[in-house]
Amino acid sequence: MKIPSSIWTLLIGIVLTLASLWYGQNHGLLPTAATDEAVLVDGLFNAMMVVSTGIFLLVEGVLIYSAFKYRRRVGDNEDGPPVEGNVPLEILWTAIPAIIVFGISVYSFDVYNEIGGFDPHAIHQAPMNQESMAMPRSAMAATLSDTPLSAEPNLNQEKSDEAMQDPATAAVRNADQIPQLRNAPGVGSVAPTIGGTPDKAGKPAGLQVNVTGLQYAWIFTYPETGITTGEMHVPIGREVEINMTANDVIHAFWVPEFRLKQDAIPGRQSEIRFTPKKAGDYTLICAELCGPYHGAMRATVVVEPQEAFDKWVQEQLVASKETLNQAVAVNPANLSPNEFLAPYTKDMGIKPEILHQVHH
Repeated sequence: MKIPSSIWTLLIGIVLTLASLWYGQNHGLLPTAATDEAVLVDGLFNAMMVVSTGIFLLVEGVLIYSAFKYRRRVGDNEDGPPVEGNVPLEILWTAIPAIIVFGISVYSFDVYNEIGGFDPHAIHQAPMNQESMAMPRSAMAATLSDTPLSAEPNLNQEKSDEAMQDPATAAVRNADQIPQLRNAPGVGSVAPTIGGTPDKAGKPAGLQVNVTGLQYAWIFTYPETGITTGEMHVPIGREVEINMTANDVIHAFWVPEFRLKQDAIPGRQSEIRFTPKKAGDYTLICAELCGPYHGAMRATVVVEPQEAFDKWVQEQLVASKETLNQAVAVNPANLSPNEFLAPYTKDMGIKPEILHQVHH
């Protein structure tokens, strides 16, 4: 009994569809989904894997079948039949990919909107404008105010010249820790990127963390407590708002388990919002080539329950105060805490006011 080709086509189509659906949901290529937003991104990735698997199996199957079915037989030295084209088939294999690409584009835009990446009312300001670049001395004074004056005039002149040569960097050096610069025109201007989801638009996040990228480290500051650390802690279930900038070159904030990636750009402040949902220690990776030690620019992001997060905050506050008291106790020149610690904290962007507040 000869099975009609239409039946074969139907059976092959069913098998390809089932195989594609199964592999698209069980590929195991993604790490743990640690945020609410990761679920949306995973759904899009799985859909693309289903389509890609189906197309791959279909194309490779046709190639293998054709190579075997239409191979040259022994003793067959004749030319093949002349085939000039098949208009309906060409329309079909052009229309189907076009429909697939359009569908994925619509789905991608929907996911991007759901995670808070689309804001038609956002105004993306230029990193630096001519007005701000015309006043580098005031920006330099703000960013270097915690730097003790050197006894050598030449050294002070070198610092001034360095800032004058790079006003853009000087103006936003750790701008996330300089409140008076955060909303200044052209200086540290906020560029909304991945903000709150549509249901949380316009509402403040549960926790704010200011992030500064520099060669080759990440510095995290918690504005509510003044904590500055090289390891980021966030609680489960609270929406976290990341405001970040860069000190020197472009860096990229990327945690694979969060499914979020955003550039940290000198002269601008980028925003990312996410809601952690799974406890664990995750690696923050710089995903933008930033220098010879780019591969080592990593930090730990700890997602933990609210109780553990509160305990960590208290430990950091106590440790900061103890460290400051110990430093003052061994102060050989009887300098003020600000003067004594300024050489160690200036590169981290910690302001004298923060040191004074922690000490008292």
